[in-house]
Amino acid sequence: MFGMILAAGRGERLRPITDSTPKAMVKVRGECLVDRHLKMLASANVHTVVINLGWLGEQIVEHVGSGEQFGLQVVYSPEYDNVLETGGGIVRALPMLGTDPFWVVNGDIYTDMTLPTNELEEDVFGELGLVPTPAHKSKGDFDFHNGRLRFVENPCLTFSGIARYRPSFFDGNKGGRFSVAPMLFEAARREQLAGFLYDGLWEDVGSPERLAQINRG
Repeated sequence: MFGMILAAGRGERLRPITDSTPKAMVKVRGECLVDRHLKMLASANVHTVVINLGWLGEQIVEHVGSGEQFGLQVVYSPEYDNVLETGGGIVRALPMLGTDPFWVVNGDIYTDMTLPTNELEEDVFGELGLVPTPAHKSKGDFDFHNGRLRFVENPCLTFSGIARYRPSFFDGNKGGRFSVAPMLFEAARREQLAGFLYDGLWEDVGSPERLAQINRG
């Protein structure tokens, strides 16, 4: 099974920390976020992980290397100065992600989530991890019913930044710079996405203040 860590972004919200450190290399409670993500993916029977690279990406390569220390094969998808956002980054990496459903993890979250190992239902394009909407957000992203995501007017759940996609979800997309979010909302309207709720440890490491709060624990 394949996985991907989205690590190319500049990390504007975490400046000035990310002026010299890529967001996926930020340490939370003494551990780099990227290390934690790689361990989570390895525990879910992922064997190969693609990491996309942008701002200060060479630091990630130097730290992670081949991924052998995590029991993984790690390969890289450089975007250099042309960072492609979430959707574009995934589409660019698709040739390295195989033909089966693959996991994608945002580089700037902190969680102890265990990824499910169930098979996806045939009529869904993917599965999103959902968490209770945190206090710093004005509203959630989705609701779900009978295991299917729904796009409603006042959603109570937030996308965790962890998802599993079929490659076919991106069929016909020519790539370039774009966010995956509009695709997710449209698929949710059609009830073409599954979801699972996680109510354990999960944080969006979105600012120096939030990082300090998490580290105080």
